[in-house]
Amino acid sequence: MRELTKAEEQVMLILWEMKEGIVKDVIDKMDPPKPAYNTVSTVIRVLETKGFVDHKAIGNTHIYFPIISEAQYKHFAFDKVMNNYFENNYQSLVSFLVKEKNMDMNELDELIAMAEQLKNKK
Repeated sequence: MRELTKAEEQVMLILWEMKEGIVKDVIDKMDPPKPAYNTVSTVIRVLETKGFVDHKAIGNTHIYFPIISEAQYKHFAFDKVMNNYFENNYQSLVSFLVKEKNMDMNELDELIAMAEQLKNKK
């Protein structure tokens, strides 16, 4: 799996929400200023080439749908962040969240409780 550009991610977020749609449907869901039809069409075709999207043809119309789930991409993106920025060390991640994002004690307690639940399931 490859990382998405900002434009590709924007289109994928819409397709994940809609489940399927034509280019015009995707554009309709975008915030103004809306990009040109050809721009969005090109992004979708690139996503198809990358293996994120497929289509079904009905006459001259292509209906696009994601073939990579949002959960699959989140997992990929998180693993990439963990490898590149936290050396695959969860202590480094938690330390960052506490120090840089001002995580309060309640949030930290919740995080510890979730970690304990996951640990006990293994």
